[in-house]
Amino acid sequence: MHATQKPRHDDPLDVATFARPEQQRRYIAAMHRIAAERRTGDPVRVYVSAAPMTVIDATWQRLLKRITEDLPDGVELLHYGSAFEGRPYAWDTVVDQLDGLVVIGRPKRLGSRVHVLGPVARLELRSLVAHKPVLLFTHNSGLVPVIDCRSQVMAPPEAPRLKLIAPKRWSRDSATLQAAMAALQLADRKDQGPESHRDPADHVPAPFAVRSAVS
Repeated sequence: MHATQKPRHDDPLDVATFARPEQQRRYIAAMHRIAAERRTGDPVRVYVSAAPMTVIDATWQRLLKRITEDLPDGVELLHYGSAFEGRPYAWDTVVDQLDGLVVIGRPKRLGSRVHVLGPVARLELRSLVAHKPVLLFTHNSGLVPVIDCRSQVMAPPEAPRLKLIAPKRWSRDSATLQAAMAALQLADRKDQGPESHRDPADHVPAPFAVRSAVS
C-alpha cells in the first residue's frame, strides 16, 4: 500500500493504484487461489465493519443494499448486529469463518477519497488483509481493494486509527477488484448468468455459532 507511480501535476493522489506491480501480482494470484479452492456449496460471508454512528444512521440500510449490489450474487452480508446478535463483541469467534471484509470509514468530507477507520475497524482489517479480500467502501467509486489504497496509522498511540486514501485514477475495471470479486464468487455460480441480488434482510441472521474456549 505504497505509492510507486509518478503522479501527474504534482498530485500524489493522481495514480490508479498505490500498490507496486509485484504487490498487485501477488494479490491477484492469492485471490485466484481462493476462488479455485472454493467448493460447491461453500457459503461466502463478508463482514461489513462500520462505526456505531454509521449503523444507527438512517442511511445504514441503503449502505448495506449498495454494498450487496456491488458484491457477487449469493454473498451473505454480515455486520455487528447480525454476527453477534446481542452477544458481547468477540472478533476471534467469527474472523476465521469470514471470507472477506468491507470497511466503512469516516470520510474527510462528502465525496472525499480520504477515509479514517477507528481502532476496532483497524484491528479487524489487520486480521484479514494479508489473506482475504478487504475492500474500502467509497461513495464515489464503490468498493476499492485496500491493496490499492495508501494507508497511514494515526494517533492516539494507545488506540491507533487508520487513514486510507483511495487513488484518484482507480477504476472499477482494475485487475485487483476483478480478482477480489472472483475470490468472493460462490463456486456453484461461476458459470451461471446474472441473478438478482439478495436483500440484506434475507441474509442468514446469525451464521456463526459461539465457539467454546477449547474449540
